Amino acid sequence: MPRANRRRRDDPRPLPSAVHGAGLTHVSWLGRRWAVRRLSGASSTRVYRCPGCEHDIAPGTAHVVVWPDDAMGSAEDRRHWHSSCWRARRGG
Repeated sequence: MPRANRRRRDDPRPLPSAVHGAGLTHVSWLGRRWAVRRLSGASSTRVYRCPGCEHDIAPGTAHVVVWPDDAMGSAEDRRHWHSSCWRARRGG
């Protein structure tokens, strides 16, 4: 019998809060407040698509994960960016 306390793989992970956020910063961009967390290459195990350059972020690559830090944001709004693409984003 499966354990009931395990999260289903298709359930979104909760967004980390500032209380738990080592390395968590906040920025204003495009008229919204955003939470930004730096991820080390060691903690990166999946391939992500960077919205800044539309190229893959390979597993093991240090990068940032960004999400809206307001009541309008949800776990589905998280985006993984190359650190350099995030720094070079337009309007930021």
